Amino acid sequence: MKQIYGHYTDEDFQVWKILYDRQIKNLPEAACDAHMEGLDKVIFVPSEIPHFDGTNEILQKLTGWRLAVVPGIVPDYTFFELMSNRRFPATTWLRKMEELDYLEEPDMFHDVFAHVPLLTNQAFVDFLQELSKIGLGYVGNDYAIEILSRIYWFTVEFGLIQEPQGLRIYGAGILSSAGETKFCLSDKPPKHDFDVRTIAQTDYRKDVFQEQYFVIKSFEQLYQSLPEIKEVLVEMVEKRKEESVLA
Repeated sequence: MKQIYGHYTDEDFQVWKILYDRQIKNLPEAACDAHMEGLDKVIFVPSEIPHFDGTNEILQKLTGWRLAVVPGIVPDYTFFELMSNRRFPATTWLRKMEELDYLEEPDMFHDVFAHVPLLTNQAFVDFLQELSKIGLGYVGNDYAIEILSRIYWFTVEFGLIQEPQGLRIYGAGILSSAGETKFCLSDKPPKHDFDVRTIAQTDYRKDVFQEQYFVIKSFEQLYQSLPEIKEVLVEMVEKRKEESVLA
């Protein structure tokens, strides 16, 4: 699949600009340094929907990653296979004007505006690639994929990071939502230190603001957590097998 730029409508450009302008005002005091730096590197602007070819040239030079066009949510194998080969799955369609505040399935604004800037950070993409390699080994094991999805959810999608200037956001699920950007940094939801075992056992919901968030100290910490992720995953999968035998 390819991005067909000529198919974008006036409404698409308006939606991109509205979402961009609305969210860019929140980011200086909310987004992590790596996201802000990445946003400059990939040269996103409100007046123009990003061209994937140009974005890919930039990402390729910086971290060796590229965007791979997908129609929407893809099967586990496709998702992990793409990212294990440094190709980030991204949609090319944009939500409609009446869907500005809530969308059930991620669109291009989420996939590109919120995810792509961090694809310029080497430690972060190294974590993504290695996590995906782990996932490839468990495709077909629903319980294992559920555990890995929790890790992905509370880091890549809804993670927070402690920086010198304060608590900041790196999760794309937050950075594509003006409402959750403000909510997650408020005093309302509890924030916990990043802990693999706790996250692996924590359920989440997709239809509401998150009830809790996990905070990393650095992207290097994420990358260094991979051995523990493997260990916890093996333990939990084996325990589930034993429980199934005894049941």
